[in-house]
Amino acid sequence: MKEIDFSNWKRREHFAFFHRMDYPHFNVCFDLDITGFAGVIKEKNFPFYFSMIYLSTLSANLVEEFKFRIRDGKVFLHESLTPSFTYMDGKNTEDDLFKMVTVEINGDLNNFIELASAKSKNQKEYFIASDFANRDDFIYYTSLPWISFTHLSHTINLNKNDSVPRLSWGKYYERDSKIYLPYSVQVNHALVDGIHIGRFKETLENQLNSFN
Repeated sequence: MKEIDFSNWKRREHFAFFHRMDYPHFNVCFDLDITGFAGVIKEKNFPFYFSMIYLSTLSANLVEEFKFRIRDGKVFLHESLTPSFTYMDGKNTEDDLFKMVTVEINGDLNNFIELASAKSKNQKEYFIASDFANRDDFIYYTSLPWISFTHLSHTINLNKNDSVPRLSWGKYYERDSKIYLPYSVQVNHALVDGIHIGRFKETLENQLNSFN
């Protein structure tokens, strides 16, 4: 992680403009063509949720703006991001509450699926405070597999320093013999613009299309 030198940062004027806002966050929703990806996931019996988290994190790590974080008016750049995601077991019908689970990415997809599956099932607490202590290298994930949404907004602190991206997706659906996934990206505009979300979308689409 390194601190950004404002005097040489091309984004310093845009940062100053949006950082003064009471609510500098914005959200973009779009549909992803996951036809090929869904077929491979089914064939290999990979969990859809963990696979999407893994590929989404790889894609976010390739867009520098997604790795900027604000601390007390200063900006830092992380080397890589760590997924922290909601998880609902679904086996206990009496408990429909979710957990927040954090898992490092230190290997390939198979390794991540193994680690994420184990921690998600074994974690007893809904929220582990120590997972978030003095850290902001996260990227937050959640899923609404019951709804094919067209818009989504997240709960967030009214804190202009809150700069962790929130990525979400809903229930996928078929149209014209293809499978689409509603996908949401919420970011802090002091650090990320629409063009950067566009680059993230393109990168993620490439990851999905080359997945095998």
